[in-house]
Amino acid sequence: MIASLDAGLRDSEGETAPARFVIAHDDYHAELVGRAADGRQFFITTPFGSATYGQTSTEFVARYLFDAEGALVDATIVPLGARPETVALPGNGWRFTAQAEALEQLLSEIQPVAFGNIEISPFSITAHGQEFGLILHGPDPEHPDDDDWHWTVTVEPGDYMAFYSPWDSGEYDT
Repeated sequence: MIASLDAGLRDSEGETAPARFVIAHDDYHAELVGRAADGRQFFITTPFGSATYGQTSTEFVARYLFDAEGALVDATIVPLGARPETVALPGNGWRFTAQAEALEQLLSEIQPVAFGNIEISPFSITAHGQEFGLILHGPDPEHPDDDDWHWTVTVEPGDYMAFYSPWDSGEYDT
């Protein structure tokens, strides 16, 4: 999966693909990030499938659990259906009832927890007919000689968090 991308390729800054990167706990998209009492790292988030071709968007709540070295060990994806029309678009801090309940349930199942930064490896899984994960992106196969590309890791579906070098900063773009 990721090994095919990182086989020594270097981006325009000369960097190879990250084996791990930091997600810094914050009060926005990385609010539910930290460690469970058993040492597993966790990231609970709200991915969404974009509305396209006349279809409504699909909302999800995802809990990713990682071992102490940052490898994914479990993923729970809860489909919520379409976002209620009365709720603002994805990417904001507002939560609708079903989403808030799913977030609370997934967090309660791993209590007690300590919120804080985590260091994890990129990954990709398929669930509910979509690709989920913190997905590593490398060179554009259609433009292999592009000298201005950089490694990125995005939270999918929805591409609502994007991580770049330096990989230990924990910072992301939305």
